[in-house]
Amino acid sequence: EVYFKNLSKQKQKEVMEKNGNNHKLRVCVATCNRADYSKLAPIMFGIKGEPQFFELDVVVLGSHLIDDYGNTYRMIEQDDFDIHTRLHTIVRGEDEAAMVESVGLALVKLPDVLNRLKPDIMIVHGDRFDALALATSAALMNIRILHIEGGEVSGTIDDSIRHAITKLAHYHVCCTRSAEQHLIAMCEDHDRILLAGCPSYDKLLSAKNKDYMSIISMWLGEDVKTRDYIVALQHPVTTDIKHSIKMFELTLDALISFNKRTLVLFPNVDAGSKEMVRVMRKKGIEHHPNFRAVKHVPFDQFIQLVAHAGCMIGNSSCGVREVGAFGTPVINLGTRQTGRETGENVLHVRDADTQDKILHALQLQFGKQYPCSKIYGDGNAVPRILKFLKSIDLKEPLQKKFCFPPVKDNISQDIDHILETQSALAVDLGGTNLRVAIVSMKGEIVKKYTQLNPKTYEDRLALILKMCVEAASEAVNVNCRILGVGISTGGRVNPREGIVLHSTKLIQEWSSVDLRTPISDALHLPVWVDNDGNCAALAERKFGHGKGVENFVTLITGTGIGGGIVHQHELIHGSSFCAAELGHIVVSLDGPECLCGSQGCIEAYASGIALQREAKKLHDDDLLLVEGMSMKEEEIVSAAHLIQAAKLGNTKAESILRTAGTALGLGIVNILHTVNPSLVILSGVLANHYVNAVKDVINRQALSSVKTVDVVVSNLADPALLGAASLVLDYTTRRIY
Repeated sequence: EVYFKNLSKQKQKEVMEKNGNNHKLRVCVATCNRADYSKLAPIMFGIKGEPQFFELDVVVLGSHLIDDYGNTYRMIEQDDFDIHTRLHTIVRGEDEAAMVESVGLALVKLPDVLNRLKPDIMIVHGDRFDALALATSAALMNIRILHIEGGEVSGTIDDSIRHAITKLAHYHVCCTRSAEQHLIAMCEDHDRILLAGCPSYDKLLSAKNKDYMSIISMWLGEDVKTRDYIVALQHPVTTDIKHSIKMFELTLDALISFNKRTLVLFPNVDAGSKEMVRVMRKKGIEHHPNFRAVKHVPFDQFIQLVAHAGCMIGNSSCGVREVGAFGTPVINLGTRQTGRETGENVLHVRDADTQDKILHALQLQFGKQYPCSKIYGDGNAVPRILKFLKSIDLKEPLQKKFCFPPVKDNISQDIDHILETQSALAVDLGGTNLRVAIVSMKGEIVKKYTQLNPKTYEDRLALILKMCVEAASEAVNVNCRILGVGISTGGRVNPREGIVLHSTKLIQEWSSVDLRTPISDALHLPVWVDNDGNCAALAERKFGHGKGVENFVTLITGTGIGGGIVHQHELIHGSSFCAAELGHIVVSLDGPECLCGSQGCIEAYASGIALQREAKKLHDDDLLLVEGMSMKEEEIVSAAHLIQAAKLGNTKAESILRTAGTALGLGIVNILHTVNPSLVILSGVLANHYVNAVKDVINRQALSSVKTVDVVVSNLADPALLGAASLVLDYTTRRIY
């Protein structure tokens, strides 16, 4: 480290000798508006603090000198900088033609100023049309240009202006690694690029601990608390003025509906700003009790306001850049900052066609606290920039060198992208297997894990936690944001408390079990639990045939028989959470014994266990196998063998399946006469074998008023997991979106 420090000092000494021992670098800093001054001021203080190396000349132009935009040149004077020249360069009109005329006026006035100052180097910031005039003048007058914040990507005409200044500039100070890569890809000489970070971060990262309550009270009122107000700053988009004004209207409507104290800053001087101000006045923002509309806030105070806000909304680069230093939630509207690198705190609303989308974003973001982001700086930009300035050799030729390296693409957040990747952890507790899956908002099973279901409570709960932790970790890798955990299990469940009250005999040691508490505590996520039949109905309501249907019934035909009833779009649980135990509807008083202890239940006839029982009886009497069938000696007889025998013409197997289908059909007729649904969905592995029999029974046994009911087979591949995911996705999306 000492070696490299000495080497750096030696290089600076050599540069000083080349430039002339007594020659100080004459630096001209030109500032056009309040935004660029916040970035340039830290550099100006640094230059002023080293008079042995630098001479500083300050030129002020643009909207700094306009009363409607706050006469912000005064803050430069308050910072004790001598302003060498004031140039009135803005042609009023706030339209496209006025912007062009303003650039032309600046080009007319700047040559005289630069001839008098004769700077060695001019520092130009950003992507404003004023800055383009500065860079053009300096480049044509053979004055070296140091461009701050080149290489970044955003929307509108600003991108074109920024890159045009990059091509005119001789030296570049960029804020992020991606910006550096973009500059290299734009053929700029790597040796003339400094990755320093954003100069404003030098002040931002040390600002939050200062006294702020008096500032909040001054700008928003005595009764406003931290994290309970909004800062709004929205500018026109010059490439689509009409749309940006419409979005500004929607933003104000959403803020009025959201009903929180809001500080609204007037837009900048770009084309379209006049129309945006008209919108503010039309909606009465300046006189609304919840709003404070201001032309300008001093940067030091603005820092405190955004640092302690509940949210910032708009399309200013400040929102996607500086505000990240505090972890304040940001809603970035429209395309003005498209392509900018952003922290986790920024939520994009690219295309709001109604105020609802903006309102939903406010509900999602307001009051959150995100980790502080240092994407744009670490607080040490100014020392790096001063060191870079000292290393400039004025005897080097002005001609630029070019090269052609690759560029690394940048991917930013988008509200539609977040909606696509919001996901749930779904858990299915079956009699044999325990399954966990990551399920997306669209019902896609992104990743699935399967293990045998342990026999004891302790082993089962430990395995659930282990599989959920593994799935949650994998969710990060597949870009899924987990909203919560949904659990589908057999038995009677209290979904309000997340407790399994009584289990089926298929799952041992699974009664009076609190599933919600241990899983929520371990994963720090909300947890929902429900019966597997109810979950199947929820899966159909969200992803299947039941989508948009007001009244329908789902029956699961698998190892057991279960189901769920949706009435007026809501799932029915019953007074003791025993509704929709459809497998235990009695269809015969002297039928076979059911696992529940009763006789003649649908489950005793039509479940997989019932069919397996009948298949074993046939097999024991050597009546199961027919020509075309074979079984290994150790093979266990199952319902599948009975179905295969029936297909191959075994009349006794056909009779058993016919009886099972009739029992199921009679049970469904009872359901039709009780709750009168418009749709019956058969789900599970046996559904296709029963659907025709069920329709026949309905035609023969049901009242004519319910015979028109639709009976369909589910098209969902995994209703148990999708239903468990629906527990999470339905609740969270209903509450937030």
